Amino acid sequence: MVTQEVSQISRCLEETRTLDEFSTSIKKYLTLVTHKKKCEASGAMAEADINPKSMYHAKKWSDDVENLYRFQQAGYRDEIEYKQVKQVDMVECWPETGFVKKLQRRDNTFYYYDKQRECEDKEVHKVKVYVY
Repeated sequence: MVTQEVSQISRCLEETRTLDEFSTSIKKYLTLVTHKKKCEASGAMAEADINPKSMYHAKKWSDDVENLYRFQQAGYRDEIEYKQVKQVDMVECWPETGFVKKLQRRDNTFYYYDKQRECEDKEVHKVKVYVY
């Protein structure tokens, strides 16, 4: 009789352990699904966890350096961070030059940029180029 109770207790403990593991895995799965849906809704699923691997300063002016200058003036690393924070798919650009036209800062004020170059030669070395 004692051995039957011991075996029943051990069986109950195993079932409890299995249920705990099951509930833990279900909770993890639900968390992942919820996170995935939030990312899909924000349009940033592919870029959700992108962080730069390294950084260097620009040496000479180019179209890319010009756009980076504009993003960094508005308080962002680059276009990737801007899209992550503001949850937008596209950035407004001038069709003639391809330069960024308008950016929204983190405090929701806007920066408007000209069609022409705004990053002077003396400012180029301050622009940070991030490598992913």
